[in-house]
Amino acid sequence: MDVVTLLTIPEQQVLGIRRRGRYRLIPELLAAIITHAMENGIAVAGPPVFVCHEITPEAVREADRAGTADVEVAWPVAGKVKGAGEIRAYTLPGGKMARILHYGPYEACEPTYWRLFTWIEKKGMRITGPIREAYLNDPREVPPDQILTEILAPVD
Repeated sequence: MDVVTLLTIPEQQVLGIRRRGRYRLIPELLAAIITHAMENGIAVAGPPVFVCHEITPEAVREADRAGTADVEVAWPVAGKVKGAGEIRAYTLPGGKMARILHYGPYEACEPTYWRLFTWIEKKGMRITGPIREAYLNDPREVPPDQILTEILAPVD
């Protein structure tokens, strides 16, 4: 059974892209960021992140179906960096987060989200901003059942 923990994470300097569309944009946008970083000698400082601005499963399903999802992806980087075009350099806020790990394919993460939401509710907390998914390994390098995703929800 997945365990939810409460932790405080620091803010992160990132390169990121934000677009409206469907969630299937995520790999394409992450590829654009890592290409920009590699071409410009920018060191990455952590795993890539998807910032989900729709914070309920219903809102996620509807936004993806309609193609109106607010899709933001970011890659933590080291030092002062510059973006180019739609790739921006900015700071991703830190703070108190409820954390759970999802093991398995991305498309099978809904039960993990429900465990996180239930834990937050039982603790009398509320989600205070966009939820993040950090992709801790590469799905091109591990079988689907070994994909590891960290899910972070800012709470108070």
